[in-house]
Amino acid sequence: MNTFAVKNWEEAVVSGTDGGPRVAHAHATFGYNGLIEGESVLDYLLYYAGEGYDGEGTTAAGFERFEGSVDGRKGSFVIKHDCGFDAKGFASTFVVVAGSGTGELAGITGTGTTTGALGEPTMSYTLDYSL
Repeated sequence: MNTFAVKNWEEAVVSGTDGGPRVAHAHATFGYNGLIEGESVLDYLLYYAGEGYDGEGTTAAGFERFEGSVDGRKGSFVIKHDCGFDAKGFASTFVVVAGSGTGELAGITGTGTTTGALGEPTMSYTLDYSL
C-alpha cells in the first residue's frame, strides 16, 4: 500500500481573516512509504471560502520536493499539486515537474493523486511514472 503521513504542518493567514474568505500559506513535511520511500517538503497556497462553507471552492496549489527513492532508485524530484478539500478530507492531482529529477531519478516524468480524510494518521497516493 502507498501511504504518506504529515510530519509537520505550519499554516498562517496571508490575506483575509479567520472565519472569512482568506488566503493562507502552509509549509509541511511528509514521510512516504510504498512505491515512494523518503521525505518531502511541501508549500501550499490555500484559499478558504470562509465560515459556514460547504467545502466547494476551497482549493490549494503547491509544490512538493521529494527526496528518497522510487522503486529503489534514489534521488529527488518536484511535483506540482492542484488540491480540493472540505471538512471531511482532500483530494489532489499532481504532475512531476519536467527536469526536476536528480540522481537515479533524473528524467522522471509522471502524474499521480493523493487522497485522505482529515485527522487520519496516514493518507494514500498513486504515482504513474516513467524514467
